[in-house]
Amino acid sequence: MSGTDPFFFGYGSLVNRGTHAFPQAARARVRGWARTWKRTRLRKLAFLTAVESPGTQIEGLIAAVPGADWAALDKREYAYDRHAVIEIDHDHGPERCLDVHIYRTRPEHDSDGTDEHPILLSYLDTVIQGYLSEFGEEGARRFFETTAGWEAPVLDDRAEPVYSRVTRLTGDERSFVDDELRVRGVRRITSL
Repeated sequence: MSGTDPFFFGYGSLVNRGTHAFPQAARARVRGWARTWKRTRLRKLAFLTAVESPGTQIEGLIAAVPGADWAALDKREYAYDRHAVIEIDHDHGPERCLDVHIYRTRPEHDSDGTDEHPILLSYLDTVIQGYLSEFGEEGARRFFETTAGWEAPVLDDRAEPVYSRVTRLTGDERSFVDDELRVRGVRRITSL
């Protein structure tokens, strides 16, 4: 790893350090981007994606990509393109200028979520566990508040998780997710 390694900005499951082993992870905030749920022609479930949004800020996690070897991360994020982040605050300190990239679904492949393209609860649980760990309950609530696309239902797969990187939540973490979904009136479904 060198001092010139690029970084990714994660705003979904990559915020949960239990889903990856990338080094130099630190909390960060990007400006000019928002977060939303989108469906894509590339799979049946809704994707969480970043979208350009002047004047908006979202929190997440940055981590180094050793040797600029993007192959494994690009494979994980196969339905996305990488974009340079221009405005970022991070916990590595203001004196350190970093080369940071964010993943965004390809606009020609995505549209808003639908009943046929729900949000996967096992994925959402993993994301929120990351936000609770990094930003506490207030930060996890900000995730819900600053994420668009909650019109899509949530597919409850907790009993048999579909998400391949699912992490085990505590009872309090599960209750937090359930309460936030209820407050926002997000529909839950049990099958497609």
